Amino acid sequence: MKTLWTALFLLMLQLFTAQETEVYADGVFGFEENKTQKIFTDWTRVRQDPGVNAQIVDSLQINQQVTILKKENTVLKLGERNANWYKISYQKGESTLEGYIWGGNLCVGYRNKNGHDFLFGLSKTIDRKNKEFNETQKQNIAGIKVMEGSTLIDEVYFDTGRGEELSFASFNIESGHKLQNVEFTLKAMVSGEACGIASYDQYVLFKDKKLVALPQLTNVGDAGAYYHSEEYVFPNDKGGIPNAFILKVEDMEVDEKDREKKKSSSKTYLWNGSSYQLK
Repeated sequence: MKTLWTALFLLMLQLFTAQETEVYADGVFGFEENKTQKIFTDWTRVRQDPGVNAQIVDSLQINQQVTILKKENTVLKLGERNANWYKISYQKGESTLEGYIWGGNLCVGYRNKNGHDFLFGLSKTIDRKNKEFNETQKQNIAGIKVMEGSTLIDEVYFDTGRGEELSFASFNIESGHKLQNVEFTLKAMVSGEACGIASYDQYVLFKDKKLVALPQLTNVGDAGAYYHSEEYVFPNDKGGIPNAFILKVEDMEVDEKDREKKKSSSKTYLWNGSSYQLK
């Protein structure tokens, strides 16, 4: 009888441990089956089965197009990035091949314009010292790459927060906003779904086959309690000024008497056609 209770105890302990260590994939890496995607990480390994210990059968380069065949239940966590494994198919020469890759190596957004491919993805997690709290925190790093076919033309990198802030992503091409010599503007965004979880907006200017990242915008709030809002006013916006962009910041918090306390500030950045500086 003692042996039976011991076995039951160990079984319950294993089940509890499995529940505690279960990993869920971040929403930005939720790719649809039977849809095309692109490789973001160079030398992405293709495996025979879903898992880091499975045999490597091939590797794929940046901007390679693949088709998602199936999302596997297996989730791999690397740093602050959690993604499923995916069964894919892809072309190599005259052959159509299949295998498994980790979803974190795929673009979370991509666009094509004027013969260039623009890729948005999350590249790695780093340890960063938080001076305010005197502790080390995990920080995801994202990037935008501009390609001509298989040739990398330029790339920029920026922060995107941590795992809970990777529920949703978008990537769009906007106008040049009447900034001198700017062909168009790219806007990448990642955000969480819960109150108090920040969203990050990254604007990147494209000119002369170069990418220029603007200071990142952060927005966060808890409904009815507080918010922190940042936005840009470009020359083609109401209130904009020629060859400059204005950073507008607004903060609000509710005091103990349920009164809203707001404060606003702004910074003006001058654009000379190739770079910007704080006025």
